[in-house]
Amino acid sequence: MAHIIVVGNEKGGAGKSTVSMHIATALARMGHSISALDLDLRQKTFGRYAENRRRFLQKSGLDLPGPDYHDLPEIDKSKLKPGENIYDHRLSAAVATLDPDNDFILIDCPGSHTRLSQVAHSLADTLITPLNDSFVDFDLLAHVDSDGETILGPSVYSEMVWSARQLRAQAGLKPIDWVVIRNRLGAQRMVNKEKMEHVLQKLSKRIGFRIAPGFNERVIFRELFPRGLTLLDLKDIGVKQLNISNVAARQELRDLMKALNLPGVTVDF
Repeated sequence: MAHIIVVGNEKGGAGKSTVSMHIATALARMGHSISALDLDLRQKTFGRYAENRRRFLQKSGLDLPGPDYHDLPEIDKSKLKPGENIYDHRLSAAVATLDPDNDFILIDCPGSHTRLSQVAHSLADTLITPLNDSFVDFDLLAHVDSDGETILGPSVYSEMVWSARQLRAQAGLKPIDWVVIRNRLGAQRMVNKEKMEHVLQKLSKRIGFRIAPGFNERVIFRELFPRGLTLLDLKDIGVKQLNISNVAARQELRDLMKALNLPGVTVDF
């Protein structure tokens, strides 16, 4: 069976689509078959990223490894039983179709709570939650006191993940490996950053997730999107010498892939 990676939280701007494309492309470059779905049916940032990549490679005559992107299939509403949700069927049909032919299926979720996102979380073997280094984003995981250190209790997203974990346990499936990555980090060492690091460590032990390194805030990520490219594609499009920032970003991706500890994956780029 394909290993299902879900990239999600319930807030936009955390870099989910950038993280998704880099993880998916890294897996493809390491020889793994991977398909991808975008559950943000309105904005489709990851879907547009994938389409940008397809168009750029076609225009350039290049053949670079990457994920196979798929839209959710349409479902005949007349065949639904009373009370059945069409979105459940669209997602389950997509996964069932892709499962036999892939090592991995990556699902990029919207930055809001939707039925599709909720179902996807219950399918996750590995759940990756990018988080900006901000207490505004942290509030999705847990509420903290005014001191920025005392955890008052879990918040809406953590409760949704807990529900997904319960559903998997009831179905006899293995537990979700939940990985929270600190993303879009600033270069400076500030008090806020230290507080975030401390409170995330406390919360990880309390509600059960691992912490992995994400990406620093870099201009390169905004420049890659229109062409659908990733850091791993630069040399293939003629960039002979990577600058210091790009080399550091590749190392961040390498560290992230190692930290995810995905089955059968040996990081070799």
